[in-house]
Amino acid sequence: MNITICFDKLDPAPWVQGLQQAFPQTTVSAWSPGAPQADHAIVWAPPQQFIDEQPGLQTLFNIGAGVDALLQLKLPPTLKVVRLDDAGMSVQMAEYVCHAVIRHFREFDGYDADTRAGKWSYRKPRSRADFAVGVMGLGVLGERVAKALQVFDFPVNGYSRSPKDLPGVRCFSGAQSLPEFMQATRVLVNLMPLTPETENILNKDTLSQLQKGGYVINVARGKHLVDEDLLALIDSGHLAGAMLDVFRTEPLPAAHPFWQHPQITVTPHTSARTLREESIAQIVGKMQALQRGEPIHGVVDHQRGY
Repeated sequence: MNITICFDKLDPAPWVQGLQQAFPQTTVSAWSPGAPQADHAIVWAPPQQFIDEQPGLQTLFNIGAGVDALLQLKLPPTLKVVRLDDAGMSVQMAEYVCHAVIRHFREFDGYDADTRAGKWSYRKPRSRADFAVGVMGLGVLGERVAKALQVFDFPVNGYSRSPKDLPGVRCFSGAQSLPEFMQATRVLVNLMPLTPETENILNKDTLSQLQKGGYVINVARGKHLVDEDLLALIDSGHLAGAMLDVFRTEPLPAAHPFWQHPQITVTPHTSARTLREESIAQIVGKMQALQRGEPIHGVVDHQRGY
């Protein structure tokens, strides 16, 4: 068995070492053009040349949760694409989202502005019952986020393409139920996979259905959101603001209006980072299962995009 690693702007050396320790009898190497054929590959944003030069690949392990960029390449239809199930990302995502929701609900941005101005201020406590949180996307990350939010007694709604049944979560599914989900939601958390069907899903029509004073937290992909529509709805007063971790262009261009907007908080795509040791352990486990002829979790449907 030969394993190759192909990363864009990420040092493959620690990954090579980790995989080699797990498979001492296997050849593990970082890919370079013209490299020998491999059986399995661990990748992040590989070039098309890599795919073209490795026609015998059996399995492609993506080290991030999202595979939208990978599926834009010309992949052999028989190539098994596998995404990480969790590998330490879900707890990070739950931390980030709960922080964002609580920061908005408790008006900590307002308190920060007041303290910087030397003002001792008071804001009337708000009712959690008025701040239903809607989680779009109920995969591994979405389920963990929905569960974490319930700890703080927020009403939680969930939206997914196919029906889900999560304890304590009011679940909606299918395109026909999206308006009802939006209308029942005041704080929207986007964790949807990016597919042709979900690109631009956060637009004027959908976001205007959120309850007045709504708030948007986007931790999925920048292409889900129509930037101009979000800005217009905030400036009109329909939406209270947003916390954004992902963008159409990354790094976010210096001239982009999100940077300076007083009701938008920007973070540099850091809501849930890949943890190397946990990821290697998961990939090793899946490779061993494949060697035993067992099915594995995380296999991507090329047509559905996740």
